[in-house]
Amino acid sequence: MTALALDGLRVRYGAVDAVRGLSLEVRPGEIVGLIGPNGAGKSSTLNAVMGSAPVVGGEIRLGGASLRGRRPEDVARAGIALVPEGRRIFAELSVEENLRLGLAARRTPGGIESVLDFFPVVAEFRHRPAGALSGGQQQQLAIARALVAEPDVLLLDEPSLGLAPRLVDVVFDALAAIRERGVAVLLVEQRAQRTVALADRTHVLSNGELRLTLGPEDADDTEKLVAAYFA
Repeated sequence: MTALALDGLRVRYGAVDAVRGLSLEVRPGEIVGLIGPNGAGKSSTLNAVMGSAPVVGGEIRLGGASLRGRRPEDVARAGIALVPEGRRIFAELSVEENLRLGLAARRTPGGIESVLDFFPVVAEFRHRPAGALSGGQQQQLAIARALVAEPDVLLLDEPSLGLAPRLVDVVFDALAAIRERGVAVLLVEQRAQRTVALADRTHVLSNGELRLTLGPEDADDTEKLVAAYFA
């Protein structure tokens, strides 16, 4: 069963094609990585799935149902959650209040307790203003807020950006645990080697096109990674 499928996806801003004929799928309990240089079309792919980028061709399906043309709020309620680059938490609200915002897209009754095991620091500081957290703690909050909705598919845009190595480990360990719960994860990342090692498969994008697909066995092949990344 495929949770998320892209078939010939094309995204265009004005006269510029940001994504050109991209096809991929993510099944429940899988992590699929998207890596590549800046401007490769990685973030545009996530935004297209969420309904916030101009799709001019191809198809986006969730569990076989088309998402193309649907509003971002409808995509979220269908079972897709995005952790955007830059976190976008509400600094003036408490950690717990930020988490409760994720309930807006939840399809079944429930609270925030189910996500606290992933990030103990979020549970510890749940009553603090979110703006008082460090950058790494805010990133954990952003992921936890997305998980509150209990999505079928979790999209992440550069979750390790700007984090210290220890906190990068925390985020990647959490993603592995999220996969174990059966969530489909589409991960855009700058850390190519870490992504290839973690993901079930990793697609390399360049100029909006899929150039190569790597498996975990390729994570230690530095020459292959460098060649793929700068192809």
